Amino acid sequence: MNSPIPRRAVTASLLAGAAALGTAGATLAAPASTAEPSAERHRPSARPTVVLVHGAFADASSWSGVIERLQHEGHPVLAPALPLRGLASDAAYIRSVLDSVAGPVVLVGHSYGGSVISAAANGAARVKALVYIAAFVPEVGESALALTDKYPGSTLAQATSSQHYPLPGGGQGEELVIRKELFRKQFAAGVPVRTAQVMAAGQRPIALAALQEKATVAAWKKIPRWYLVAGEDRNIPPAAERWMARRAGARTVEVRAPHAVSVSDPAPVTELILRATRSVRAGR
Repeated sequence: MNSPIPRRAVTASLLAGAAALGTAGATLAAPASTAEPSAERHRPSARPTVVLVHGAFADASSWSGVIERLQHEGHPVLAPALPLRGLASDAAYIRSVLDSVAGPVVLVGHSYGGSVISAAANGAARVKALVYIAAFVPEVGESALALTDKYPGSTLAQATSSQHYPLPGGGQGEELVIRKELFRKQFAAGVPVRTAQVMAAGQRPIALAALQEKATVAAWKKIPRWYLVAGEDRNIPPAAERWMARRAGARTVEVRAPHAVSVSDPAPVTELILRATRSVRAGR
């Protein structure tokens, strides 16, 4: 199902989609004096809210280029800060965010965020689509680390160092960070040097236990799904991404990009999300 997207083609597609959505939005607009805001949010034709979930070694700012484009298209967007402390607890937090949203949701996860959305969307009736961006799509009983090792090619283990943090109940937990001197090559190849340096300084460490924790649910089995493969990923082997996308039956595209594809190539990331939102609006 993979279909590489040339960046020029993606840009043309994005512009065409923007024109189509803009026309639809003009048709659906109602005078402020006659439309109840709450009723408008629940109309089937309303644009879904896009919830963006970052992964390890990143924060919500990694979605900035995508957020700007989605907002330009008129989509409400949320990009919560993920604790990165445990799969079940992280999923519970994202579920609380989902429960605060009125109307349909397109839920997007990058990297470890894919494991989180696969759990958080379980039983969440408002989630109408899942979009995985170079992300894990675990089956019940699988962990992020196990999926990383399914195919050769990841150099993450050699690029990280561990440090400790205090646990709420006492004792210490172990967390991983990417060494700053290796961050751009490992995580954000192709991103401008200064941008990568800022990303490295502000990276969010992830608890090792979160990467080892096994999935207990797999919401992707019941919700329409899309997948973007980052063809030059050094964190998750591209072969593993393709395999997870095929297994999930996801509508899949591939971009020649690093793991931090939402930073290096926000246009194709946005276009895939827009495909999902258009499908939701069409009731497909």
